[in-house]
Amino acid sequence: MKTKVVRIGNSRGVRIPKTLLEQCGLQGPVELEVRDGQLVLRSATRPRAGWDEAFRRMREHDDDVLLERDAPPATKWDRTEWRW
Repeated sequence: MKTKVVRIGNSRGVRIPKTLLEQCGLQGPVELEVRDGQLVLRSATRPRAGWDEAFRRMREHDDDVLLERDAPPATKWDRTEWRW
């Protein structure tokens, strides 16, 4: 898709079609970076941001139990190898 760089005050901008934004999941704050001569635009919000803190609080309140009652017991691999 081709588009034009347009004047926005003293700056320049590019209009991004709604369909592209939806496909990328871009909303809210974004980060801009120049990489190998290309302009890279990505979400400033990281997936799973804040999960570590939420899990810590859950543990403090004993609210981190497995909800799946019929789940098989953890294997040695689950205990020693599994990592997020």
